[in-house]
Amino acid sequence: MSSRMAGSVLLRHAGRRLFSATATSPAAAARPLLAGGEGVQGSWARLMSTSAASQAKDQAAKAADAAAAAAGKGDGEKKEVAVNSYWGIEQSQKLVREDGTEWKWSCFRPWETYTADTSIDLTKHHVPKTMLDKIAYYTVKSLRFPTDIFFQRRYGCRAMMLETVAAVPGMVGGMLLHLRSLRRFEQSGGWIRALLEEAENERMHLMTFMEVAQPRWYERALVITVQGVFFNAYFLGYLISPKFAHRVVGYLEEEAVHSYTEFLKDLEDGKIDNVPAPAIAIDYWRLPANATLKDVVTVVRADEAHHRDVNHFASDVYYQGMQLKATPAPIGYH
Repeated sequence: MSSRMAGSVLLRHAGRRLFSATATSPAAAARPLLAGGEGVQGSWARLMSTSAASQAKDQAAKAADAAAAAAGKGDGEKKEVAVNSYWGIEQSQKLVREDGTEWKWSCFRPWETYTADTSIDLTKHHVPKTMLDKIAYYTVKSLRFPTDIFFQRRYGCRAMMLETVAAVPGMVGGMLLHLRSLRRFEQSGGWIRALLEEAENERMHLMTFMEVAQPRWYERALVITVQGVFFNAYFLGYLISPKFAHRVVGYLEEEAVHSYTEFLKDLEDGKIDNVPAPAIAIDYWRLPANATLKDVVTVVRADEAHHRDVNHFASDVYYQGMQLKATPAPIGYH
């Protein structure tokens, strides 16, 4: 008890000497703090002023960031996104067109554009002779019936649905040929690239028609359903019989040529407005600046005719007892 009382008395006297402003002697106040040349009070004041300046600087930086973010939102499409990365991926390189103007698309590059061959024969048809050919032909014909009922003559929405299906076979075929090449340690004759180019071309058709017609919610749901069923069915069909799978796609493309021909008739008859071509289509197919929807449908139909020929040719290669790798793929059209 006595030691506790002595401690409290000592603390009381020491507190008055340590924390009282009048207890500090002039000599002590004049002594430097840690050889810094300032007294205790001056050093404390300097620390407080530095902290206040730092807070003001942080607030100014936050305000600048907020202003930059607001400017970015207001600028919309002009805002550039550049990610600084340790991995050295270059994103700042500006792409330009042949005329020197800036290239604004990131989904495809200037060297991936092309001019469609609109002189291609649109009337070609493979007459089904074998049992597999007849199964493929009538399977495609049976799929056309519900499509006609559902879309009738709404060719913009019909084109979107068609392209979501047409972009699947090239990807599936290219993927399976890729895996086969890896398993067997063999080259593919360029067919992997050719089929993947076909899938990418069909996807660009879809991106174009998305600028022309917006699908309704139930059409989006239908796309999900049809794509899920068709992908798995075509995957199994290609595993079982590639010649049958390519023949199916050949007949699908024949139907696509027919659908786009009907689309063009309605455009020519004025039943569908011949609106200006989307900007993405003008750049992708190297169309003139004043191109219209009719021009877009014309080049898309030419693409479908090319895919028709490629897939019928691939099926013929298999029918002749050869593998695709034995025949060079038709690369370079797109």
